Amino acid sequence: MKINWGLIKFLVLTSLVVFLFSFTKKRNATRNLSKIDIEFLDDNEPFITRSTVNKLLIQNHDSVTGIVKEALVLKEAEARLRENKMIRDAEVFITVDGVLGARIEQRNPIARVAASNDYYLDADGKNMPLSRVYSARVPIVRMNSKVEVGALTTLLLKMRDDDFMKMSVVGLNVSNDGLIEMQLRKQDFKIIFGKAENIEKKFQNFKAFYQKAKMDSTLQSYKTVDLQFGSQVVATKK
Repeated sequence: MKINWGLIKFLVLTSLVVFLFSFTKKRNATRNLSKIDIEFLDDNEPFITRSTVNKLLIQNHDSVTGIVKEALVLKEAEARLRENKMIRDAEVFITVDGVLGARIEQRNPIARVAASNDYYLDADGKNMPLSRVYSARVPIVRMNSKVEVGALTTLLLKMRDDDFMKMSVVGLNVSNDGLIEMQLRKQDFKIIFGKAENIEKKFQNFKAFYQKAKMDSTLQSYKTVDLQFGSQVVATKK
């Protein structure tokens, strides 16, 4: 019987590679983590401190360097971060050289709701607590807690994306039936916006009225500007 030395060499070499890989992987898993690297993916100022994120990642350990790689369950660390009311999403990973990394997407406030305990309304239309670290510069909304926020969220998002409306409007009063009144930053007249519908058209009408009244130096003479009538702007003087 002829011995197949080529096959034997291949099997021995393969076994050696598997052994070395398993040994290296096991040895690497028993090493301690070296440091934490936190990255905020959004453009907002941090509503949560890096120190808080650190604590959520390492829990009861005094330092990340005291944690063995294999002892950290990444999915559990991600779940702890996502449970924080300032965080929209999170990804946790460990690099080859032992760095514990976290990519954080914060929740994005688009309005501050004035209530017995103020809170933010975020871009997903969900309630978000105020931060002790940073206060967002967003419009103040006064409304009943029973108001449906879906259409209001759409309006606030469109306001945020419109430079003129974003700079001009500082407050919204929302009635129980969803009618909206806007307060301006530099003018004392109010905008009667009505329902959160035909938003782009109403924005366009208001900007055209504002520019015309500014050119005529008549902005100070108005009490209300009503945008509820299609292409027509109904302005009431003081």
